Amino acid sequence: MDETWLEEDAERLVAGDADAIERSTEAALRPTNLDEFVGQESVRAQLSLVLKAAAARGAAADHVLLSGPPGLGKTTLAMIVAGELGATLRVTSGPAIQHAGDLAAILSSLEAGDVLFIDEIHRLARPVEEMLYLAMEDFRVDVVVGKGPGATSIPLTLPGFTVVGATTRAGLLPAPLRDRFGFTAHLDFYSPEELLRIVDRSATKLDFVIAPDAAAEIASRSRGTPRIANRLLRRVRDYAQVHGDGDGSRAAARAALAMYEVDERGLDRLDRAVLTALCSRFAGGPVGLSTLAVAVGEEAETVESVVEPFLVREGLVTRTARGRVATAEAFAHIGIAPKGDGPSRLFD
Repeated sequence: MDETWLEEDAERLVAGDADAIERSTEAALRPTNLDEFVGQESVRAQLSLVLKAAAARGAAADHVLLSGPPGLGKTTLAMIVAGELGATLRVTSGPAIQHAGDLAAILSSLEAGDVLFIDEIHRLARPVEEMLYLAMEDFRVDVVVGKGPGATSIPLTLPGFTVVGATTRAGLLPAPLRDRFGFTAHLDFYSPEELLRIVDRSATKLDFVIAPDAAAEIASRSRGTPRIANRLLRRVRDYAQVHGDGDGSRAAARAALAMYEVDERGLDRLDRAVLTALCSRFAGGPVGLSTLAVAVGEEAETVESVVEPFLVREGLVTRTARGRVATAEAFAHIGIAPKGDGPSRLFD
């Protein structure tokens, strides 16, 4: 057998094992019940009431819609819903269900009390949405057998189940679908104090000793997002193991975050590239999205959906009818003096 093929195959297997380990590590950091879930206090209280009432009745809980930016815990809450109800969790996503028949196959396999989690539910196809309306409200679907004049519609009764939908763009959900959810919740960004609790909890799960000031350093650079906090924590752990004594000191945390180009406000390389282009090449704007994307060598959709939300939330960039504009705070952050009147002329 070809030795080169064996070496390449071994490398692929090792890479696959590494990916599996990373995914299992991330899954291990997820809280398993509402008591362990940090932050989102009002959502937790409301959801707890819904789940406890359903458990007391011995019935399936109302359908749940969770919206909010990525990384705030929508998938984790879906898992918690199933765990609190003692139900089986079935996981799928909007883009994965292309045809009504695909949804019919999923629904027909559900058992009484199951929880069906649909991630990115706003990306469901229209025929799939229409079938889901009926399934959520009446717990039945109409399966069409055959084609043409001989086609027959067979009603299929479904057991009681709970749909948990997650979306990052709630505005794209059609009103008939949104109205069929008995409980809707919007997840907000986390405070540094809440992220600090998450970092401490995750470090304990990872058996990683981290200093309080190092944990605070990670929390302050996590952009209000637990997923980012856990990712940065793992990178600090890696740095401490390779370049230190294995403990997470503040010096190790700062060195690791500097290596991964995450600055004091949580901006990464692409964030700073956008700010630098906006402030230095375009004198603070206004500049169109496509022009700004070309300037940093990224797709316009990446700049709009990944970079801009955080920069706008931090008060570094504003959106105007004429284009994107850097604020005075953006110039100060990257250390560039505004040319002429700078951005102030747009905010007089």
